[in-house]
Amino acid sequence: MSNHKSRIRNFLNTKFGFFLLVLFLFWMKTYYIYRTDFTLGVKGSVQQFLLFVNPLPAGLLLLGIALYFRGRLSYWLMILIDALDSIWIFANILYYREFSDFLSMSIIKGSGDVQNNLGKSLAQIIHPTDFIAFLDVIILILLFVFRIVKIDHRPFKIRNAFVISALSFILMFAEFGMANANRSGLLTRTFDNNYIVKYLGLNEYAAFDAYQTQKESATRSEAKPKDIQNVLKYINANRSKPNIQYYGKAKGKNVFIIHLESFQQFLIDYKVDGKEVTPNLNRFYHNQHTISFDNFYHQVAQGKTSDAEMMLENSLFGLQQGSAMETYGTQNTYQAAPAMLDQHGYTTAAFHGDVPSFWNRDNTYKSWGYQYFFDSNYYKIKPSYNVGYGLKDKIFLRDTAQYLQRLPQPFYAKFITLTNHYPYEIGKEDSNFPATKTGDNTVDPYVKTANYLDQAFGEFMNYLNKSGLSKNSMIVLYGDHYGISNNHRPAIAQLLHKKNIDSYDLAQFQKVPFMIHYNHAKGGINHTYGGEIDVLPTIMHLLGMKDNNTVQFGNDLLSKHRNQIVPFRNGDFVSPEYIVMGSNVYLTKNGKQITPNAQQKKQIDSMQSHVYKELSMSDHVILGDLLRFYTPKGFKKVNKKDYNYKYNYGMASLNKLDQENHSSLEAKNHNRSTLGLYKTNAPELK
Repeated sequence: MSNHKSRIRNFLNTKFGFFLLVLFLFWMKTYYIYRTDFTLGVKGSVQQFLLFVNPLPAGLLLLGIALYFRGRLSYWLMILIDALDSIWIFANILYYREFSDFLSMSIIKGSGDVQNNLGKSLAQIIHPTDFIAFLDVIILILLFVFRIVKIDHRPFKIRNAFVISALSFILMFAEFGMANANRSGLLTRTFDNNYIVKYLGLNEYAAFDAYQTQKESATRSEAKPKDIQNVLKYINANRSKPNIQYYGKAKGKNVFIIHLESFQQFLIDYKVDGKEVTPNLNRFYHNQHTISFDNFYHQVAQGKTSDAEMMLENSLFGLQQGSAMETYGTQNTYQAAPAMLDQHGYTTAAFHGDVPSFWNRDNTYKSWGYQYFFDSNYYKIKPSYNVGYGLKDKIFLRDTAQYLQRLPQPFYAKFITLTNHYPYEIGKEDSNFPATKTGDNTVDPYVKTANYLDQAFGEFMNYLNKSGLSKNSMIVLYGDHYGISNNHRPAIAQLLHKKNIDSYDLAQFQKVPFMIHYNHAKGGINHTYGGEIDVLPTIMHLLGMKDNNTVQFGNDLLSKHRNQIVPFRNGDFVSPEYIVMGSNVYLTKNGKQITPNAQQKKQIDSMQSHVYKELSMSDHVILGDLLRFYTPKGFKKVNKKDYNYKYNYGMASLNKLDQENHSSLEAKNHNRSTLGLYKTNAPELK
């Protein structure tokens, strides 16, 4: 036994022996994290095998770099490379936990996303077991500290180091061959990063993402005017005609877009301890003059809120990696709702109680043609007024009224609420609503902040009704994305009152509210299947504005004959017949998982082809900036230099417009303020 230990120790005291030890520890650690921290949907023996071996080729390649160096430097390089890779793994564990995705170059370059999404709540996100990512590094350092391993100063032959590097590439190509055989077109038509990590590995994903980022940056310079013609041909072939029952029924009305942060459909009519979480929104949802949609899905990826805004106001999908608003919001040409409505006589304004630079809004909104952007610089800020990401909703909406009453009518106004944002922080003085009792500290406060948002919305609606604004307005509400990620499955099962949940349940959990209200609207619950990509054409048709020449990938939700395939950003989709989540197929009507027969497979393949084509074409429009080559009839291109959102400039412009145009609420109220009509129980304002 002692001879056996001695041989092992002697072997570890060689450079090659130490290299194999580092490689083995790295391999086992990575595989363990794959299994415990990521939900990769591994199925079948081939996928199980590939998941097990995929840390090996990258480990050989990266750690093998150290073998080209001599002495102590070689050893410390192995540990340094392992430590850097451990930081990468650790960062992805944290990001994946809340966003069900992996870090990308776009997200890292726009570091504000990561900082704002994670920085304020790291203490809640980190689990003690996450530090297993550094366990092998600690073990290796201790081996040196206690002199269990000694430095082998003998040179390692360069040709042997080269053989190890060559072996890593051979294994990578072999792995890719097996992966591509199991899933055809892995790197050419995959929109889900989980597939790349599952088949190839986290480091290979990073390399592929870097390649994709470089490729995206080259797409714009290579784009040609003829490219937009292919897009127009596709869109015109798939465009839905307006429903004459609704077309133009809201013509000339003000448009309110109320962004319900992180708000999911299951909250509508949901109760905790017998109490309605959202009584005001429930009444609005069921109002006889509200058109409500119960099969409406968010379609965002890493861009979260920014993706939702991109779809809402452009009918273009966000990107699979990063945020289109942040990366392409400044330089690209758009034909967005604010610009279109401005050119039809509307005043356009966005309201947000956060810094203007978040998600690059201050630049993107200029590209979209917003005349005004009332950001945090327009609001009185006190520490007690803020929670999480900015102004509390009650204070934000109350203080917004001072600007709203002065906007010339008709106006298009978007309000981005914030309080119902992860990590769902709320003080006892703001909400005494009971938390859920799933035992998940991330999930349980969610209903408390949702209830606070509901109260703020109720106060805002009371003001609109009392001031008379609601009489000549179309009020649109939408949830931007999920509030509870799929990584909280046990808690989700409890919220849905189920013992277990599957991919079908998780797909249904991606529903968010969408409601349209105006006086005399023929309301009710509409069961059509749609998503955020469909909002813009729906609104434009209600306002009596045809979209025959626009580049919009969505379809009017009120159209009688429309395509009801709802693409998710990762390539999965929902339709009235089937729900496809990865390799799982379900019947939509009953949630039964099926193995498609020949006829069903043909239908599903056709739907999947439609999804891939639509996502790819939308990406090409954004990455290639194709709208610079096309101006619809009657539309004038936006000149970003025409807009300035600085406080002094914005107020001077508003004062001038208010004097020239006497159509504002305040002007119609004989130049008297209506703020006295706004009632709020926000404790900070008492």
